[in-house]
Amino acid sequence: MTGVVWLRRDLRVRDHPALCAAAAEGPIVPLVVLDPLLTQDSPRFQSYLHAVRALREDLDGLVVRVGDPRDVVPAVCAEARARAVHVSAEVTPYGRHRDAAVRQALARAGVEWIATGSPYAVTPGRVRTRAGMPFHVFTPFARAWRDSPVPSPPDPPARVRYTRVVSADLPETGTATHPVPVTEAQARARWQEFLTDEIAGYGRDRDRPDHEATSRLSTALKLGSIHPRTLLSDLRSRAATRSDGVERFITELAWREFYADVLWHHPRSAWHDLKDSLHGMQYDHPETNPLAAQHLSAWQAGRTGYPFVDAGMRQLRAEGWMHNRVRMVTASFLTKDLHIWWPHGARHFLDLLRDGDLASNSHGWQWVAGTGTDAAPYFRIFNPVTQGLRFDPDGEYVRRYVPELAHLPGAAAHEPWKHPGPHVAGYPPRIVDHAAERQEALDRYAARGANP
Repeated sequence: MTGVVWLRRDLRVRDHPALCAAAAEGPIVPLVVLDPLLTQDSPRFQSYLHAVRALREDLDGLVVRVGDPRDVVPAVCAEARARAVHVSAEVTPYGRHRDAAVRQALARAGVEWIATGSPYAVTPGRVRTRAGMPFHVFTPFARAWRDSPVPSPPDPPARVRYTRVVSADLPETGTATHPVPVTEAQARARWQEFLTDEIAGYGRDRDRPDHEATSRLSTALKLGSIHPRTLLSDLRSRAATRSDGVERFITELAWREFYADVLWHHPRSAWHDLKDSLHGMQYDHPETNPLAAQHLSAWQAGRTGYPFVDAGMRQLRAEGWMHNRVRMVTASFLTKDLHIWWPHGARHFLDLLRDGDLASNSHGWQWVAGTGTDAAPYFRIFNPVTQGLRFDPDGEYVRRYVPELAHLPGAAAHEPWKHPGPHVAGYPPRIVDHAAERQEALDRYAARGANP
């Protein structure tokens, strides 16, 4: 029996339960649908196309179609005379809604829908309290998640037979470089390198953007070029020699799974406050406040006058990626120093990030903004200067992305206003005073209950 394997966030051959299930039943049609709603000209889409192009070399029969999946998937099934569609379950609000519609269309055509696995080690919605309720706090979730059974990664199918149908051409991606692993081969090679040479120091150095201390696998995890089950299997095999780095990395995987679980239970939290703890907070709205619009543009362009913030925003624009510590600092600056509601920043990140994951992005922003689960207290406000001095003490990260400050030595790169002269020409002055805006943020927080 021919089966269609509809590939979405699972662009790989190894550790792929849905592919294995379909190949065991008979010939397959591996299918990628380029949904016009998602195929914008963005770094994330360019990385996606790069991963699909590489996957086509491993799956000779890969079919690419452009259009609405509600129309395309049933049409391909009809052409191939397929009686089943195999997928890895989608968990985002849009993905769940889309899949429900496709599933209904397939049911009308008598085609079975078979979901095997998901992009997560434990499918969102399955980790529950003893009372059967979802978790609202990370630590107990992580404890239960660690205790949840995770099967060993399956071997790739020994043999794959294909049913041939017409495929469209992939759009050209140009010659853009990808600063992070994207394809399955790249992800697996990077993972082995990180596991062998770098993970021991991960717990110590992971907050240092001036060091290459993180795995940089977030894009590959988003695309499904590598599965977290693969990572966990390798990490847990080191149980006898677990280092702080191994434990810390597992915890970071748990955060990714936690945010997906929260979004599963609260889909509205993608773009709205999960908690109403800041109800009545006064924000500066770029749509109606010209100064707020200027501030948002300066933040997006990396021209705030705060080097650590600007380095992060310029890295984001240049590479489609940003170090996690810097993501937190730039988010805090927008929400606490510029008083702009977090979705404005979250949308900008999602537009530019290669690893743009709705759950991790929105809930990471809410953690900083003080509106999410496990959120940092609103009065925790990152100082953009001291954060830079602490995590980029020699200024290497700043000089890498802010060339106007390349001639300032060492930590001086974090405080160019203390070193005026032609060597900082072209770099903007600070658009706000952090100390004053910190107090303003606290005053607004105290007054929030008085606002309608």
